[in-house]
Amino acid sequence: MTKNTTSSKHFAIIGAGMAGISCARALVQAGQRVTLFEKSRGLGGRMATRDSAFGSFDHGAQYFTARDKRFVQALEATPELCKRWSANSVQVLDELGHISAPGLTTGDAHWVGVPGMKSLAAGWAEPLKAAGLIQLQTRVMQIAPDALHAQQWQLHTEALDGSQHVFSGFDRVLLAIPSVQAHSLLQTSKQQAAWVEQIAQVKVAPCWTLMLAFPQAMQPGMNAFGPQWNAARSTHHRIAWLARESSKPKRDPIERWTVQASAAWSQEHLQDDPQRAQAKLLKAFTEVTGIHAEPAHVDSQRWLYAKTVQPLGQPYLWDAQTGLGVMGDWCIGHRVEDAFVSGLELALAAI
Repeated sequence: MTKNTTSSKHFAIIGAGMAGISCARALVQAGQRVTLFEKSRGLGGRMATRDSAFGSFDHGAQYFTARDKRFVQALEATPELCKRWSANSVQVLDELGHISAPGLTTGDAHWVGVPGMKSLAAGWAEPLKAAGLIQLQTRVMQIAPDALHAQQWQLHTEALDGSQHVFSGFDRVLLAIPSVQAHSLLQTSKQQAAWVEQIAQVKVAPCWTLMLAFPQAMQPGMNAFGPQWNAARSTHHRIAWLARESSKPKRDPIERWTVQASAAWSQEHLQDDPQRAQAKLLKAFTEVTGIHAEPAHVDSQRWLYAKTVQPLGQPYLWDAQTGLGVMGDWCIGHRVEDAFVSGLELALAAI
């Protein structure tokens, strides 16, 4: 960190996904005070891992790439939290599940968190958590001028049990939440009307994700269970991506698949009952992979804000006069690295 400050400020960061954690780490390293607010029970946002009796599923981000040198350096500093996944050659499938193109090599190494995707963000946040700087299960409902100090901010929050609390004394408030939520919070708080209009132009697509486990594949004589590839993009109208979870490093060997629906299908079936969505996606999975066995475990996740279609077009929003800022992958794209860069660059601007 090259910037120094003569007096530390107290930053409130709303959202503990990759952008919020990246920003908080940079601020703390620069000698600033930070309180990180997260509405959920866990950290990492869409860098998520769900455990089951048959092993884990990366049911949000499937992998990440690293092009920005600062992101590469951060990964190299914590090699125990991430490994390369040898799925660089990804198959491309047609509607019927046939390989329609040779293995697609992106040129970028595919990385995953270990032992689960959430491990990277959670590992980076551990020092913050140990220092008591993270408020979990705390939803910020409104940002308002501090009742006692007009130049500072206070946050009106609500816990999972419905109890309400006011946190005050913040010099800076930085939002690291999905664009729709940032838009709503700024509008509710009657702050930054120009930003509200800008953020309204961002478009983010939803995604239904299906998780399947086939422990019977471990039985003798089942060596050729399923396709011979481990990851594929698909043009099937219901499915955009499939990955064999057990092919990722440091994972349980039981045969498990994560299936991500296409943006168009997810939008069309956004309000489906989970069981209905699961049944439709399972049928499509069978068509694409040729796996007709009954899964021993079926689960799903509906992500409302999964992939940026139209980004903001700049790494962050920052107003030095008011001390308000906004960040997130949706500012510049949809990749994990975009979230990291957005959070880091806002931290540098706000110090």
